[in-house]
Amino acid sequence: MDKMDMGRDITRNRKKESPRILRHRVRELLGSGDLEQVLMELKKIPQRKAINSLISVFYDSNPDIKLKAISAFGQVVADLANEDMEAARVILRRLMWMLNDESGGIGWGVPEAMAEAMACHPRLAEEYVRILLSYIREDGNFLEFEPLRRGALWGIWRLAQVYPEMLIEFEAAKYIRPYLEDDDPSSRELSAQALRILGDETDR
Repeated sequence: MDKMDMGRDITRNRKKESPRILRHRVRELLGSGDLEQVLMELKKIPQRKAINSLISVFYDSNPDIKLKAISAFGQVVADLANEDMEAARVILRRLMWMLNDESGGIGWGVPEAMAEAMACHPRLAEEYVRILLSYIREDGNFLEFEPLRRGALWGIWRLAQVYPEMLIEFEAAKYIRPYLEDDDPSSRELSAQALRILGDETDR
């Protein structure tokens, strides 16, 4: 099945499909189409169903598909924010809950998805950037699980590309700098890249 046929199949069956089948079809679409094509087809699905399906792919073992799901999630949530800002806030609060120990889950891909939604919508960034920064702060909502903390650093690096002035305003560099000496090589690299974008020369 080519990607156009798959998109038509999703559109034709979306009203009668169970959430499980829809999640499977969205995952197939992410694996077969480029991001622009994926977004075109996701627009044919009710936004909340599309968002739920994309969140389920955050757990995918294929990093390319997971990253594409995160990118698509950011665009879909930004579109939702343009129509209904409070509904978009509910989605961001849901992601925050997924990072809470009481949620019972791990929250794979959640910091990255939060950041991508913010990267796609400046008002969401203004409201939630401090939350994202708090995930790498020991005096904040520190994420003890290293892969999630690395995800938060990825998110900060992503936002540095789009809103460097905003991160400078919130003194992000001083929270990033300690990770230049992190045990995790990827965290060190993400921190160095973010600091470079923000013009911070410390410890380069």
